[in-house]
Amino acid sequence: MAKGNANQKVNEWLRGRNGSDEISVFCLILALLFLIVNIFVKSIFFTVLAVALIGYSAFRMFSRNLEARENENAVFCEFLGPVRPWLRNPARAAAEAREYKHFKCPECGKRMRVPRGKGKIRIRCRECGNKFEARS
Repeated sequence: MAKGNANQKVNEWLRGRNGSDEISVFCLILALLFLIVNIFVKSIFFTVLAVALIGYSAFRMFSRNLEARENENAVFCEFLGPVRPWLRNPARAAAEAREYKHFKCPECGKRMRVPRGKGKIRIRCRECGNKFEARS
């Protein structure tokens, strides 16, 4: 079988599938951590848990029910909230925290950032137009 033909068949099979998302990547990383812990603890519990997480991640990646997987991923991302940038790129999140201070609008709850070191400033929410004062 020619290499191009095999790649084409794999691409056709993967078309319309969910692929990797935040939940599947999180499950794979957690499974890897459980397998590393299992090297030292040698417990069947960690092995079974890691295999189950890998299976769930594969199920999510190859699922054709895109709407359901998208909704689940949105709920998961909402649950992570402000921790999400620290998990994705810790160095960039640390640089962001040094340069900007983050506030939540008291009216609508929208998160916004302002430069650090400007003293007491008046902030206007872009979402609802509410104005409030805060120290940057």
